[in-house]
Amino acid sequence: MKRFPTFRACRSPLLLVACAGVLLAIAPLRAEIIERVLVKVNGEIFTKSDLESRQVTMLREQGQQQPQLNNDADLKKRVEELTPQILVDAIDEMLLVQRGKELGYRMTEEQFNEVLTRLKTDNKITTDEQFQAALKGEGLTLTDLRKSIERRMIIERVEQAEVFGHIAVSQDEIKNYYDQHTSEFTAVPTVTLREILVKVSGDAKSVNVGLDDEAKRKADSIRDRAVKGESFEKLAELSDAPSKSNGGLIGPISRGDLDAAFAKMLSTMKVGEVSPVLRTSAGYDIVKLESATETKVLPFEDARQQIANKVFATKQQVDFETYIRKLRASALIDWKVPEFKKLYDDQVARKTTPAGGGSH
Repeated sequence: MKRFPTFRACRSPLLLVACAGVLLAIAPLRAEIIERVLVKVNGEIFTKSDLESRQVTMLREQGQQQPQLNNDADLKKRVEELTPQILVDAIDEMLLVQRGKELGYRMTEEQFNEVLTRLKTDNKITTDEQFQAALKGEGLTLTDLRKSIERRMIIERVEQAEVFGHIAVSQDEIKNYYDQHTSEFTAVPTVTLREILVKVSGDAKSVNVGLDDEAKRKADSIRDRAVKGESFEKLAELSDAPSKSNGGLIGPISRGDLDAAFAKMLSTMKVGEVSPVLRTSAGYDIVKLESATETKVLPFEDARQQIANKVFATKQQVDFETYIRKLRASALIDWKVPEFKKLYDDQVARKTTPAGGGSH
């Protein structure tokens, strides 16, 4: 959920098609109705236009991270996927804003001006003309922007006052999490290698002894040069492996992912040591042990803040879900379009977190 609007250009030309009517193809409505109420939440209406606006916004936001939609069928499918969560988010926001107004929350002129200043700074807007153009590009008026910012501010105040401000994480909870999730704080042993591969030329179906011997001699020569002190990284330029472009570097690799015999050989090597010439299915391989790490457990003191943040976030999610369920249960939600009611109910059922994990 966005905290404040940002000014962005819409990347997808298909949004023009969306605005023309594809958006509500999942629940066909009579074309002659310009505005239609989809649901009333404690008497406050949510309309077809409200839904379309949120669909367009969501498509624009996701268009920043996902491939562009290729045709109307792709657009319709994406809208069908997004709409259930849009409905849930919209109604939850209405309930939170209504609760905030009950508590007397409002945005002052000073707060609005502070947000405007931050918006202009973040978007490198230096003149009123640029600001008006940016608003126009987003299809907004200053009044629309103010309402949007005030709604977001009220929601945040409700969340903080009635949910998040009551959450606490004890030291016992942090320690218990650490003790029960040791694997999260354990780094597995790894090795980083450099390799030089000398392929055996010829038909892979049979071994050409002459070519095999030639490859072996070349590999032996390269190893001798490495052992005598030549740069293994420079010698990797002679390699036939793709890693030659990176000086032969491969890894870090978990020791557990290595072939058992190869892992055993590496365990006897010291960092900086060069292996014997090894026969592989591709040819002759030489490896240098570049670095190695052992199993390491992050100390509790170093993990404390990370765990506290994680436990807090989990409580935050659970407690908010518990709170919003109470708001939904006490609200009068009067659906006018059965198709959308089903989408909403199914999404709530999928997203509901079992109670019992909160901090209250």
